[in-house]
Amino acid sequence: MRTAFYISDGTALTSETFGHAILSLFPVEFQHKTLPFIDDAEKALRAVDEINSAFAETGERPLIFHTFVDPAIKRVITTSDGVCYDFLDHYVAPVQAELGVAAQPKTNRTHGLNHEYNFRIDAINYTLENDDGVTTRNYPEADIILIGASRTGKTPTCIYLALQYGIKAANYPLTEEDMGHLELPYELKMQRHKLFGLTIDVDRLQSIREARRANSRYASLEQCQLEIDEIEGLYRREAIPYLNSTHASVEEIAAKIMTIAKLKRHRY
Repeated sequence: MRTAFYISDGTALTSETFGHAILSLFPVEFQHKTLPFIDDAEKALRAVDEINSAFAETGERPLIFHTFVDPAIKRVITTSDGVCYDFLDHYVAPVQAELGVAAQPKTNRTHGLNHEYNFRIDAINYTLENDDGVTTRNYPEADIILIGASRTGKTPTCIYLALQYGIKAANYPLTEEDMGHLELPYELKMQRHKLFGLTIDVDRLQSIREARRANSRYASLEQCQLEIDEIEGLYRREAIPYLNSTHASVEEIAAKIMTIAKLKRHRY
């Protein structure tokens, strides 16, 4: 199996994002290895040894996606037996020419402590404190409040929104006890403009719940069907925007919510 390396003198998150986006276009299986904080010559030489070992083992040149600020460390990496792709090198020169301003490389600038970072930390703390309807007193501070049946993906989506975009995302579960004549609780009515619903195919919901609480009423197909029918009916009556999470990843759900709800990103 061919190996892909993601290497940087910082966190390597940019290298990973760039490399994964490129490789996702090809129907080839890779072994992925991330080497962050390669910030001196000694670490760079060890990285080269690892790259060369992968080549010797497989007979196929590893692909190396890297972003280095220090040109001396980059030169060491490019002596390896891998094939190197530098995302920053490809675009810095034309952008510099367009802006008429010289680039000023700085390690970890894209992931360092800045205004956006503080937004994300505050958002993560808020989201963890306002998960699963534990409290509603902080809802006036929310950027968005996800609602839906249990196990439709509310919590992981909220965490992703906070971590990636700096969004203060609360979530409130609509449970078995709410069914019958389902209406919005008073606390949600007061924040009506912030609500966003999640739903899911009944069979998928039943499968998820069965794995969590086997042979229970909670996991029965009848109960899942009842909840989804009533909750989707509520969404339509109240004109609450909603998405089906059955075949979508957390990343896709979060990105769609950002667009539909017109939320402001606090990370770029």
